[in-house]
Amino acid sequence: MAVVSTGTGCNKETKSTIKGTKMEHLTAAAFKEKVFNYEKEKEWKFAGDKPVIIDFYADWCGPCKIVAPVLEELSKEYDGKIQIYKVDTEKEQELASVFGIQSIPSILFIPMSGKPQMSVGALPKEGFVQAINEILLVKQEN
Repeated sequence: MAVVSTGTGCNKETKSTIKGTKMEHLTAAAFKEKVFNYEKEKEWKFAGDKPVIIDFYADWCGPCKIVAPVLEELSKEYDGKIQIYKVDTEKEQELASVFGIQSIPSILFIPMSGKPQMSVGALPKEGFVQAINEILLVKQEN
């Protein structure tokens, strides 16, 4: 798994409401069903039907609060092309541990094929769009 480190982040380990967006909060159980069952699989085997962005965050994290509206906007702009999930690292410590999350926000980009890539720190919208284009291989329609 490649790690891309950019932006700023918090080093402590959120729950925000996601009304009117296509984003969804993931529990460990939902993650195993919708993304990857790390208990059964030894090698990465993506279970989703479209590319995924996962935001590992916490409510108290300032940079996470900056990223949240950007992801909400992207969830609408890329509706039907990508899925955006949020993982509250305070409530889902198992998932945070599995992915070695030590700083938040940490953003996991999961393409349909190939290995996921992690970005640590708050990205601007342009950074997300670039990652969506280059990692997830999804182009935005104008």
